[in-house]
Amino acid sequence: MARIKDTSVEAVKAAANIVDLVETRTRLRKVGARYTGLCPFHQEKTPSFSVSPDRGTYHCFGCGVGGDAISFVRETENLDFVGAIEWLADRFHVPLEYEESSPEADAQRKRKERLYALLDQAAAFYERTLWTDSGKAVQEYLASRGLKEEVCREFRLGLSPSGSTLTKKAREKGFGQEELAAAGLVSRRGGDYFQRRLMFPLTDARGRVIAFQARKLHEDDPLRGKYVNSPENELFHKSNVLYGLHLARPAMTKEDRAIVVEGNTDVIALRQAGLQPVVASMGTALTQQQLKELGRLTQRVFLCFDSDAAGEEATLRGMEAAIGQGFDVRIVALPKGKDPADDPESFEGQLGNAEAYAVHRVRLELARARDKQHGYLRVQDVLNGIPESPERHDAWRLANDELGLTVQLRAAGSAATGAASSPRLIDAGERLERDALAGCVAHPELVRLLGEMSPEHFDSELNRRVRAHLVEEAGEADADLVPLLAELDARADADAIDEATGKELLLRLRERKLRRQLADADLEQTKELQEALAQIREAVEALA
Repeated sequence: MARIKDTSVEAVKAAANIVDLVETRTRLRKVGARYTGLCPFHQEKTPSFSVSPDRGTYHCFGCGVGGDAISFVRETENLDFVGAIEWLADRFHVPLEYEESSPEADAQRKRKERLYALLDQAAAFYERTLWTDSGKAVQEYLASRGLKEEVCREFRLGLSPSGSTLTKKAREKGFGQEELAAAGLVSRRGGDYFQRRLMFPLTDARGRVIAFQARKLHEDDPLRGKYVNSPENELFHKSNVLYGLHLARPAMTKEDRAIVVEGNTDVIALRQAGLQPVVASMGTALTQQQLKELGRLTQRVFLCFDSDAAGEEATLRGMEAAIGQGFDVRIVALPKGKDPADDPESFEGQLGNAEAYAVHRVRLELARARDKQHGYLRVQDVLNGIPESPERHDAWRLANDELGLTVQLRAAGSAATGAASSPRLIDAGERLERDALAGCVAHPELVRLLGEMSPEHFDSELNRRVRAHLVEEAGEADADLVPLLAELDARADADAIDEATGKELLLRLRERKLRRQLADADLEQTKELQEALAQIREAVEALA
């Protein structure tokens, strides 16, 4: 992949508005020169999230996250550094320039850019077709499903006309036959691949159209399936895609849950009803790649697949895969023949009745068992593989009640959950170092005094690196220093560290080092160190 030029990276950083970015995830209120609001990264009732528009940074005093616009996009959009820069460039209309690369790599990048542009223009073409007079019948169909125009437009639903209209228009705009084939938009005979179908654009993590799923509307449709996807290609792999993920991500992060259903219309109907962290699994059980995408946002997954045999099997395979990756899995059971889209307004209540994985799995094993003895052995095997928990105990009691005997289990060891630990408590020494550095971040005139101190005045290696960054005026901070610098800026504001306080904190660090030296000093050194301590005490008193 070609490297983005440093000048372009700097242009993106300069153009990115941190307040605009954060306000897409949480409401902010201006307080003095800063903004505060509820943290978009964890649930809280009292605002602890602070944003500095002057420095372009954010920090949460509750969960400890912090950084700049790039780190915010990386966390909320689950992108790498290059992806975040490209995302921000799109958002703030900054043209990017790339370093010299091989002709092959450059050609590949440009080819993909053209395919993305072609697919986006195809989605726009299908959209326009749907909302014309020729799309009246499909508009009525959507309305009969309870889907309003606003939510249909949000998901960019469209209609593919008959003939080769799309192909002709794409060629008029300069796209070639090979590009149309690579994007999955043209048939072997050269006509439009999709004709007279309801079109659902499929997107990647950045919301770029990568393919389509098309629903059959007419019995004489040459494509056999009720739902047909674009042919897989260099941009589109069905097992990687979760329908609606680009819209559901903010809610998944904020609400710490993901709801996985089977159908695209279920996703759309539930979002229209106000339930946002919902995606569809493209009609199959969850794959490892799909779970990887969800795992970047939450560890709590609700599965709601059809109650028929295929849906039951998809549920089983999906929850097994999710449990294997450390998810907290719950199963939402609906009556036979019912979909979430049939009654989206009541679906939130259904989530409250969702069964934990252990309970649902035991219920499933009992229903599938040939006889009581077989059921006993299957349940015993399942429960022995589950860590001790209230859910395991509930499942054990269910099995005992259903079987009429007590299932004997091995003692279950605790499993690593992978859950994030609470923010580390900062001891007094560490806090002194952080507060002193916070004063220097807030008041650059103090950096001269910081430069007169050695790295040995700081115990923490990370704090030593921050000192070096400030003293040496190193320009852009390393990526791992950005969150700490954001925290220091927010801490200085929250604790009202003015210049005088900053000077005192630096003096306290000098005092700490002198006292440590005194512990191992000989007689001659002791006198010298005590004199230095007296001078520091006088300087502190003069600040009072």
